[in-house]
Amino acid sequence: MRVLTCADSGVLVEVADLSEVIALGAALEAAPVPGVADVVPAARTVLLRLAPGADPGAVAAAVRRVPLAPAGERAEGETVVLPVVYDGEDLADVARLTGLTPRGVVEAHTAATWTVAFCGFAPGFGYLVCDDERLRVPRRAESRTRVPAGSVALAGEFTGVYPRSSPGGWQLLGRTGEKIWDLHRDPPGLLRPGVRVRFEEVR
Repeated sequence: MRVLTCADSGVLVEVADLSEVIALGAALEAAPVPGVADVVPAARTVLLRLAPGADPGAVAAAVRRVPLAPAGERAEGETVVLPVVYDGEDLADVARLTGLTPRGVVEAHTAATWTVAFCGFAPGFGYLVCDDERLRVPRRAESRTRVPAGSVALAGEFTGVYPRSSPGGWQLLGRTGEKIWDLHRDPPGLLRPGVRVRFEEVR
């Protein structure tokens, strides 16, 4: 873990991999560090935005002492269940890439417990990970100009749900009717870092 101060307003923590990003996020949620106003995880870093008047050096020193619990020892937080119709245009391609049948892909995707590692790309777009390596597939060779809101997709080690219609190159598995980003909800994002997600097949 490498901890760097960012002027007077933040502390940037560089970690070894995505599992440490998730572990650090969980540790800071369980035992908040005084002076930290917001925790912003990314693929290999965690940015800590400081409250006015907080001492970056003191926060950095405190973060260095934060113990990172293994995945099996972390307290379970909020879990979101998303109903999904698995009729995605790329389901057959994902089956071919993984060596599973289309039914096997659906069963693997719904059996896994996913965790939102970080958010990006668009407001509310969470990058979800699980420990089933069979579901790792490359992006499409050509991106689509329009992916409908609610589309559930895979790319690399991640699954994601498009919060709004947008271009995209992920492999489409299906769709959910749940509203992923809603400005009238507090907080607006349904899928936030640290939230666990289960996908439930519906017809």
